[in-house]
Amino acid sequence: MIVAYSRPIAMKIYRKLLELRPTWNEKIGVVMTGGNNDPEDWKEIIGTKSHKEELARKFKDNDDPMKIAIVVDMWLTGFDVPSLATMYVYKPMHGYNLMQAIARVNRVFKDKEGGLIVDYVGIASALKAAMKEYTKRDQSRYGDMDIAKVAYPKFQEKLQVCKDLLHGFDFSGFIGGSPLMMAKLVTGGVNFVLDAKAPKRKDLFLREALLLKQLHSLCSSMTTERERHEAAYMEAVRSTVVKITYGGSGGKTLSLKEINAQINELLKASIQSQGVISLFDSKKADENISLFDPAVLDEISKMKEKNIAVEILKKLMAEQVSLYKRTNVVQSQKFSEKITQLMNSYYNGLITNEEVIKELLKTAQEITELYNNGKKLGLTQEELAFYDALTKPENIKDFYQNNELIDLTRELTEMLRKNRTIDWQKKETARASMRKMVKHLLKKYKYPPEDYDTAISTVISQCEMWTDNMVV
Repeated sequence: MIVAYSRPIAMKIYRKLLELRPTWNEKIGVVMTGGNNDPEDWKEIIGTKSHKEELARKFKDNDDPMKIAIVVDMWLTGFDVPSLATMYVYKPMHGYNLMQAIARVNRVFKDKEGGLIVDYVGIASALKAAMKEYTKRDQSRYGDMDIAKVAYPKFQEKLQVCKDLLHGFDFSGFIGGSPLMMAKLVTGGVNFVLDAKAPKRKDLFLREALLLKQLHSLCSSMTTERERHEAAYMEAVRSTVVKITYGGSGGKTLSLKEINAQINELLKASIQSQGVISLFDSKKADENISLFDPAVLDEISKMKEKNIAVEILKKLMAEQVSLYKRTNVVQSQKFSEKITQLMNSYYNGLITNEEVIKELLKTAQEITELYNNGKKLGLTQEELAFYDALTKPENIKDFYQNNELIDLTRELTEMLRKNRTIDWQKKETARASMRKMVKHLLKKYKYPPEDYDTAISTVISQCEMWTDNMVV
């Protein structure tokens, strides 16, 4: 929740967020009262009373895409969302109103023990003054207002939990170690956390290390030098695991250079480390890793940290499958199923990390061959997706010459490109018209042969995927 100083500022924050993240229109909502003199472009955003009620329903639903609410006065009292984790405060508040606003974010929910207030205007003194207005009973409910004193014991507790989760891996050389030693211990810790033989370790460590980071930000002035180094190590391991397995923010392509830079910045800020730390000393570290670069795949296969190698390969292929999901219905289904089966076998202990790496490399080679297949046929990647849909049924090539299928592919792609309009996604009539055109063209080529009726649904699915993801 973002608490803005005024209505115009709330609108500026909303527009700036969408400028930075254009795809977040469903994630962000503005909740404030409207006025008769509001600019026209405000009215659609602020909406009616029923619109605000709908936003409230969405914000309370943890499965709904809406995750950010920008407010001015509304929702700061009496609005209950236990899962609300963070409040960004751009507005001075005092007394009862301040206590009520903070209460919005301070509910216990599942693994969430409390909320985070990000203060941009300096409300600490106002908070202490507000506390004095409460009775001793109320003060005992809210506890000690010295945040650092409250957070420090919890920080020490979480630090010990993280160390316990790394039991069996010695990272003691990190404190006072050379850049090379520090890098070796961070990658070693990441590899340890990712071990499939301890499947719960990764999620537990990520959760506890994140709590450790948050607590450390509240009590860093009280921690010892050793605690600072140990906390920095845990955060270096946590952020690297997140980057490798989830790809970081915005679903960016995996970049070893970016990971190296992030860890260097983190350690310099937290423990004033000197020298350049390279977690991944790769010839390709200055480039985004490509699944189509044999040299990169060879380097990954030879990594000593096999668990990291598995995750990098899985991430690379997940990125490619994600790309196929927007363009190629047949190949996305094929490779998604294959990777899922492989990783399930690995996580269930049926195959070793060496074996899963070997199989993932084979799959990577298949994806590379598929990528090159279009060039051999003289088809673009866009056209190849339609060709794959047309040739998916077993033995379909027994009924047609390959040049017939290629001609059909090109005519189908061109027809869709010429006839697609902006209302493809919004209007069922437009989609029905598209399906009719496709079936008419298939009939012209006498496709599919008898007893191949399911082939039409595959081609239609590919056409719908293409129209949904193409920009007019």
